[in-house]
This record gives sequence, C-alpha cells and structure tokens, in this order.
Amino acid sequence: MAISERSAGSLWTEYDPGPEYPSLHEDVRVEVAVVGGGIAGICTAWELARAGRQVVLVEADRIARGVTGHTSAKVSALQGTAYSRIRSARGPDAARLYAASQADAVRRVAEVAAELGIDCDLERVPAYTYVADPAKADGIRREAEAAAEAGLAVSFLRDADLPVPAAAAVRLDDQVQFHPRKYLLALAADFVRSGGTIVERSRVTGLDEGDPCRLTTSAGPTVEARHVVVATHYPVFDRALLFTRLESRREAVVAGPLPPGAGEPAGMLLTEEEGTRSVRSAPHESHGRMLVVTGEKFTPGDPRGGGATAHFDRLERWAEEHFRDFAVTHRWAAQDTFPTDHVPYVGRLHPLTRRVHVATGFGGWGMTGGVMAGRLLSALVTGESSPWAGLYDPVRLHPSDAPDALRLWAKTARHLVADRLPGGRADSVDDIPDGGGAVVRGPHGGLHAVHRDASGVLHRVSARCTHLGCIVHFNDAEATWECPCHGSRFDVDGKVLQGPAVHPLERQDDEDT
Repeated sequence: MAISERSAGSLWTEYDPGPEYPSLHEDVRVEVAVVGGGIAGICTAWELARAGRQVVLVEADRIARGVTGHTSAKVSALQGTAYSRIRSARGPDAARLYAASQADAVRRVAEVAAELGIDCDLERVPAYTYVADPAKADGIRREAEAAAEAGLAVSFLRDADLPVPAAAAVRLDDQVQFHPRKYLLALAADFVRSGGTIVERSRVTGLDEGDPCRLTTSAGPTVEARHVVVATHYPVFDRALLFTRLESRREAVVAGPLPPGAGEPAGMLLTEEEGTRSVRSAPHESHGRMLVVTGEKFTPGDPRGGGATAHFDRLERWAEEHFRDFAVTHRWAAQDTFPTDHVPYVGRLHPLTRRVHVATGFGGWGMTGGVMAGRLLSALVTGESSPWAGLYDPVRLHPSDAPDALRLWAKTARHLVADRLPGGRADSVDDIPDGGGAVVRGPHGGLHAVHRDASGVLHRVSARCTHLGCIVHFNDAEATWECPCHGSRFDVDGKVLQGPAVHPLERQDDEDT
C-alpha cells in the first residue's frame, strides 16, 4: 500500500501555517549564503543572524519539509550505541567531545524554545537504548560504560520496565522530543525579523569559489557571498569527495493514535535489533496522543527485501504486536547519511577553502546534529573558536576509514556496471501494473524509468541519475525513483526530490519506450 493511501505526509508536514517565502527573482549579494532549509541550514542561518551577519537562506523547495519534515524528531545525546563505536574508531577523547557537543545541542533547543516562546510540543523525557535479547545485554553494558566515560549521566538497567521487552537498557534522563516544524518555522520567522532573507523554490545548481563566492540557480538569478554553507543533507557540491565516506539509508516510519489502555512509551526508546526499532509518542490535535515507530533501514533504490512496501509492512506488524489495538494512520520515510567513522562532517568543504562549509553525515541523529552544526558553523564563519571543530572537520582522514571507503567505492562501481546488464527489469511497459514502475530498455538501447499511474497513464524519464550516472530504481511505497549509489530521489516525472542530484531526470517521449 502506498503512503499516499494512508496519509499525504508525515505528522509534522501536516502543520503548514505559512508563510510561503518568495523564490529568488533577482541577483543578491550578502555576507553569508546558506544552501538548504532543513534543521542544519535554518539553525546555521539563525545563529549567524544573531551574530550580526547578513544572511540569505536558499531552499530548493519549502523550508523544513524535506528530510527534516520526515524525522522522528528525537533530540537526544544518547544515540543507540554511538559512544562505544566512536570510542573504538576515534578514541575516548573523541567520544567525550561528541557527548559534550550533542548535550549542548539538547540544551540549546530547550533554551531557544523558552527564549522565543515557541510552542513546539517540547517535552522533557528520558531516552533509552535497549535490547530484547539477553545475550546482547553485555553490549548495552559496554555502551553505558562508554557513554559514562564520555561524560553523560547514564544508568544501566537490567530487565528495564518498558512497554516493550527489554533484557537490558541504558537510560539518559532529561532529553527532548518536539514538533520539528513548529520549532523551525518559528526560528525562521525570528531569523527574518533579525534581518535575514529566506528564498524558497530556488534550487542552487552551481558554485564558483571565487572572492566573493557565486551561486547559480536553476531559475537564473545568482547569489554572491563571502561565505557559503552547504547544508543540503547530502552535499550537492562535493569537492572533498565525501561521497566516498557517506552512505545513504532510508528508514520507514509508521504512526497512529495510542490505543486506550496501551502502555505509553516511558520516553524515547531505541533498539538496534531487527534493523532498528525506535518508539516515541507525540501530542496531536485530532487524535490525542500518537505513537510514532521507526525502523527497517534500507538503501534507497535497493529492491532487495521485497521492496520498500515490505519494510513498512514489517514495521507495522511489529508495532501491532507490541502495542495492543494499534492502528496505523500515517506512513512516511526518513533518510539520512551515515559517515564511515560515525561522526558527522561539519566544517570547511575541502582543504583549500576557508569560505565554503558543509554539514552532513548525521547518521540518523539530525536533530541534535543540525543544532550542533548551526552552533559550530556560526563560530567558524565569524572567526570564533569551538572545542569540537577538530572532531567534526570534514577533511579529516583516518586509516580506519579505508575499508568502509573501499566498500562504498565498490558498491558504486557495482551499480554503475551491473545495473546496466540484462536482467532485473521489465521486458516492456505492458508488464508494469497500475501504480507500479520499472526500468525498461528503450528501442535505441537507453534505459528508461517508466511509471504507470493509477489511471493507467505512463510517465517516462531517463533511468540515469543526473548525479554520477547510476541507474535509479522504483520505490513502490512512495512512488519515487531512487538512486542506490548516493540516495538521490526523483518523482515519477523526474523532478529532484532529494540530492545530491541537482538536475531532473530527462523526460522521454512516448515512442522512445
């Protein structure tokens, strides 16, 4: 069942009070241009405006509706088993810096919401990382030890009293869950009141790193700025070859009213078992208290595992098994980028620049990561110091990254070659059912991505991703074309939904398929 049959969007994107900001209709010149209107971009722009800088925020679609509008909206310094992984990959000092920066982000959200009087359903709750399998309890104990060593006031619990089976858990109190769009739209409004400028529906397609830097857009107008921040989730400009150290993954989300008598989550729950299961609750104007369940990570455009719909179905069954009488009213998906050494890339885009910065690789924790990035990038642009600048520096290289980097290179190379070979495609458009999509070889040898909508009308576009040329695949749950190499996503008519691609898939004439 496609998401549109359940809900047109996530719980958060239902909230849309406006205003709509204008598109870029003339050339502008500012001190700082921020590209990307998600949490990292909005927080960075807001922090810089607070520091007295002249800033323009440029968003390809609508602010806080893309990746940020499809998050689970948990703001926590306890992040699965992050601390044992970071300590192993980067050492205990890196884990301490990471904990300090993430805890600072949690505090910052609460402080800003209070200062600006933002009604964003902010709730202070404990966060738990747990395992149901008793054989994995020692791993949770090690995470508790690593998190405590990193400076977090965690506790280790045996047989934790949670509404899901939990043989062991690590708990961190006083974390935050909130409504991300209510928070960020209020932050955007304050940014504008502070003299900032927001432009929407203006896709940036080019970057000239001169003095000043110059951004070109698909509509024609340009932006000149002394500093540029690329906060587009996956960098649309990647002169540091970060794509060799980043892996895109999607994750299913289901939500529905919390059944009467069902045990409400005791906070924010997370297990890395079963491909991740994450649970929280949220208030809703129409449905009372909502249960939000996340999990089933999968690679965009990867048909394995039964397709995207199968991941949603498995997650829904899990939620129904653990919360009696739970009925799903909303389905959506989140997407994030995962760095090879478990730490985001926030700072200068490449070794030869001091003017272009990037924020990416939040590894499923974009709420704290985006707030942290805003604080760090504001400091870097304004010439201030930050204790964790070195930890997040995108130009860092560690020998331990090499195996994962080689794996990502090999994955891209495999898709570039294997996805062009015969097999795994429909023989003709006649094989495509209503609502379905498939890659079909055209009469002149090219590969076409063809979708048949519910009324039987065919939508034909090139199957070649405009980022680096990998072949896209159909997401049967969301009716989108997705690139398995770097996570670019397109609608059925080829429009870019998510980068790193900045150009649409080429339309194909009817007779070419």
